Amino acid sequence: MELRNLRHFVALAEERSFTRAAARELIVQSGLSTSIRSLEKDVGGLLFIRGTRPVRLTAAGDALLPEARRTLAAADAARQAVQQVEGVLSGRFTIGTMDSIGHTLPFSAWLAEFALAHPGLEIVVTQQPALRMAELVAGGELDCALLPATRDAGLTVLPLISEPIVLACAPGHPLARKRTVRLADLDGERFVETPPGWAIRALIDETFDAAGLSRRIACEVTDWTTVVDLVAAGVGVALIPEGLNFARLPSPRLIPLADAHLERRLDFVYPAGPAASPATRRFLAVLESR
Repeated sequence: MELRNLRHFVALAEERSFTRAAARELIVQSGLSTSIRSLEKDVGGLLFIRGTRPVRLTAAGDALLPEARRTLAAADAARQAVQQVEGVLSGRFTIGTMDSIGHTLPFSAWLAEFALAHPGLEIVVTQQPALRMAELVAGGELDCALLPATRDAGLTVLPLISEPIVLACAPGHPLARKRTVRLADLDGERFVETPPGWAIRALIDETFDAAGLSRRIACEVTDWTTVVDLVAAGVGVALIPEGLNFARLPSPRLIPLADAHLERRLDFVYPAGPAASPATRRFLAVLESR
C-alpha cells in the first residue's frame, strides 16, 4: 500500500469530485482513477460507489478514511521529526481559525512570518465552527487551531485574548436607550444568531437555559458582518464580541450586560505531548514570543 494512493483516496473522499481531487493533487483524472483502483486492489474492496455525483464512499471507504488520515499524519510526523533535526520543516501544516479572528489578533501577520521562515511547509488554513475544529484537532485531522477552548476538549491550551460579549441592537430599538441591560430584559426578544456548533452560540444557549429565559431566533447566519447588518436593520438583537471591527459596517448600539459576565476567548489549542507535530511546536514558539 503506497502513501501516494492513500493521499489520493483522502483527497477524493474530502473533495467528493474526481475533478477537484485531481486538481488538488496536481495529477490528471485518469491518474487519480488508476491510483484509487490500485488502492482498492491492495485493500481488497471497493472504496467508492461509481457513477454517483457527488462521489460517495462505500462502507469499506468509510472504514478506511480515518485510518488513512492517521497513516498520512504519522508519515508526515516521521518526516518532520527527521527534518527537524536538520532544522528544516516540510510537509503539510493544517491550522483552523475562526472567521472573525482578524478583528482581534494579527493572525495574518503571524502566519506570514511563519510561512516565510519555513518555505518547505504546505500550510492549509481552514475555517469551521469552533466545536467542530476542536474535534478535528483531537482526532488528528488538524494540527492545531485558534478557537475558544472548552474545558473537556482534552487539548493543550495557550490562552491568547479575551473580550466582553455585549448586546447589539438597532439605534431605534427600545433597549437602545439603556446604559446597561440585564439578561431578563432580553427574555422573549428576537435574536440574530450564529449557528449551533459555534462556541459563542453554545455559551449563549447555556446562559439563557441556566437563567430560565427564552429567545426567538429570527435568523441564523455564519459570519459576523451579516449578523451586524441584520441587527442594524432591526431584524433582531444579538450578543456579539465587543472587539468586532465596525469601521465598514452599520453601527448598531452596543450595550454592556449588567448581571452576566460573558467573554469570548481565543486560545491556541493543540494535542498534548508528542502528538503535537514539529510544525505545531514551532508555530507555538512564534505565538509565545508575541
